[in-house]
Amino acid sequence: MAKRPPKEQLIITGTVRMHPRGFGFVIPEDPSKCSEDVFIPRHLTRNAVDGDIVEVAVQFESRKPEKGPEGEILSIMQRARTHVAGIVDHLDKTRIMAHVPLFGEARPVIIKNGKQKKLKIGDRLILKIVEWGDQKNPTICEVSHKIGHISDPSIDIDAAIEEYNLPHDFLKSAIQEAKEYGKQVAKKEQKGRLDLSQTPCVTIDPETARDFDDALSISKDRKGNFFLGVHIADVAHYVRPNSALDKEALERSNSTYFPGKCVPMLPEELSNNLCSLRQDVIRLTVSVLMQFDRGGTLISADVKRSFIKSQKRFTYGEAKQVLEGKKKSPHAKDLHLMVELCHLLKKKRSLRGSIDFALPEMILIIDKNGAPTGVKIEEYHITHQVVEEFMLKANEMVATHLEKQGKTQLFRVHEEPDSKNLEDFFSMARTLGFKVPKEPTQKDLQELFDHARETNFSQQLAIAFIRNLKLAQYSPQNVGHYGLALEHYCHFTSPIRRYSDLVTQRLLFDEEQKDLDLHRIGEICSEKERISFKAEMNVKRLKKYRLLQTWMEENPKRKFIAHVTKVKPFGFFFEVKDLFLEGFLHVSQLESDYFIYVEKVPMLEGENTKMRYIIGQEITVRPEIVDLIHLESKWELIVKSKHLSKKTSKRKR
Repeated sequence: MAKRPPKEQLIITGTVRMHPRGFGFVIPEDPSKCSEDVFIPRHLTRNAVDGDIVEVAVQFESRKPEKGPEGEILSIMQRARTHVAGIVDHLDKTRIMAHVPLFGEARPVIIKNGKQKKLKIGDRLILKIVEWGDQKNPTICEVSHKIGHISDPSIDIDAAIEEYNLPHDFLKSAIQEAKEYGKQVAKKEQKGRLDLSQTPCVTIDPETARDFDDALSISKDRKGNFFLGVHIADVAHYVRPNSALDKEALERSNSTYFPGKCVPMLPEELSNNLCSLRQDVIRLTVSVLMQFDRGGTLISADVKRSFIKSQKRFTYGEAKQVLEGKKKSPHAKDLHLMVELCHLLKKKRSLRGSIDFALPEMILIIDKNGAPTGVKIEEYHITHQVVEEFMLKANEMVATHLEKQGKTQLFRVHEEPDSKNLEDFFSMARTLGFKVPKEPTQKDLQELFDHARETNFSQQLAIAFIRNLKLAQYSPQNVGHYGLALEHYCHFTSPIRRYSDLVTQRLLFDEEQKDLDLHRIGEICSEKERISFKAEMNVKRLKKYRLLQTWMEENPKRKFIAHVTKVKPFGFFFEVKDLFLEGFLHVSQLESDYFIYVEKVPMLEGENTKMRYIIGQEITVRPEIVDLIHLESKWELIVKSKHLSKKTSKRKR
C-alpha cells in the first residue's frame, strides 16, 4: 500500500532517472504542476528503477533554493521493463546471484531457476523479473536466455543492445518502403529543386564513416564576400510522416555508435545509400546558402530544396594533408577558403562566449572478434573545426529562419549550470594558477579554456566543467543554448542519424501539422539520446578494461601516467592518460602520512610531508586488479605526485 503524504505536499507523477549512487530525479509528467526535476534521496526511492513511472510527494522547502525541489516516491505506477540484463557473479549451495545494472544503479538479484540452467560465474543473461524487491529484499528473477560469457568480447555489443533495449531489427514494412525508392535518384525527383550538381561540393568525415549527412561548397568574390553552402541529405523526402520508416526512426530517435559497429536509425538502403552524399552520384539535399562579408558577418541566408553531386569524399586526415601541402587536390583552394572563413566564424563565436573544448578523441582499435587491440588518439585539427563551425552556423541559421517564419520548432536547448557549481569550478581554476575575475562572464570562461590549452590542465579543466553542466535537450520551449551562447539553436545537419533533424527538415517546407506533438517528440528524442549515450559509454568502458587486462597479462609491471581529476576526503580519482579510463586511490594507499582534506581547494595534504594531491596532478600508477564483471579496477601508486608549479605550462604565453 502506498504511503500517503501530508495534505500540504504536492503530488505529481513522472519518470524516475536513477543515479549509480542510489539517488534519483523524477521528471514531472505535467510541467504545469511542477516545472523542475524532483530530487529523490537514496532512502526515499522505495524499489524504483530507472525509467519507472512513479507517484511522488514533492517538498519545495527541504533543499536549498538553488538545488530545486526534493521528494519521496510513494508508489510505482508502471514498471519500465519486465526483463533485465545481468551477469552471474555469485554461486553457492542455496542460491545464485547476478549483478544486474538496472540502468541507473547496479543491484544484486536472485536467480530462481539458476541451478537448472547450469550457470557459471561470468554468464551474461537476460532475466525475467518474477518479483520486484526493495531496499531490504532482493529482486527475484528467472533466466529468459543466455547471451554468452563475459570472456567473449564478440558479444559485448549484442549484450548492450539487450541491456539497453535498443531497437535494432527493422520491420519488413520499413525495409520494403526503403527498397521501393530504388538505388538511384530518379529524374522526376529532381524537378522543382535547385540544381547544384555542377557546384564543387565535398564531404569531410571520419575515415570509418559510411553515412554522409553533409557536404560543403564555398566561393569568394572580388569584394572578399564568402558564399558558403551547407548541403544536408533530404531525408524527409524519403521518410514520410506516419510511414513505417517514420515509426521505426522515432522509436530509435538516433543512431547508436559502438566501437566497430553502428545501430542505425534508418535502414542501410537509405542511411548508407540513397540518403548518403556519396562521391560522384546525384543526391537530394536541403541546402543552406549563406553569404558572409570579409569579416565573417552573415549578410544573407536562404534554405532551398536542391540536388548535388559530391565531387570528393575527404577524410579529416586527407583534407589536412591537402591543407599542409602534402597532398595535391583540385579542391585545395576551396579547402583553404573554408579554413579562412572558419577562423572568422570561430573568432565571433568565441567573442560571444561560446564554449569550445577542442579535446582529442580516443578511438579504440577492434579486431574481427570484437577484442580491443590498441588505441588511437585523434587530435582535434583544423579540418574538424571547419566542419564543426559550418554545421553550428547552419543549425543556428535554420533555427532563426523558422523563428522568423513564426513556426513552432524543436529547439536544442541547454540551460545554465547551477551558480554554486560554477563558483566551485572557478575556485578550482584559481587554485591551479589561472586568473579568473571575481564575477566571470561566459567570455571569461572561454578565455580560461583557451589559456588552459597551453598547460597540462586542459583536459582536467574540461572534464571538471562538463560534470557541472546540465544536459542539452530537445524542446519546443526555447530557453536558449548556454554552451553555444545562442538565443536560437536547433539540430538540422544530421537527419540520417537524428530524428530531431528530420523533424526540422519537415518544418522548413511543410505547413505546420496540427497533430504534431513536438513536446512529446522532444521528450522521446532526449530520452533515447541519453540511453544511446549510456550504452555507447559502457561498451567503450568494457573494451577499455579488456585492453587494460590484455596489457597486464603481457606486462604485469607496466606503468601508466595519469592525472588527478577529483579529490575527496577519502582519496582521489584519476584518469589514465593512454585510455581515458577513470581509477581511484584511497588515502590508505598513499605515502605513510596522515592526509588532511582541504575542501576550499580541494586537495589532500600530508600532515608531515606536506605532499599534496590536487586536480591536474600527474602521477604514475600500475593496475593490480581488473574486474570485467563489475567494471572495476584496483590501482597501485608508483611515483609520488609532483608539486604544482608554473613549469606545467607547455609553452610560454
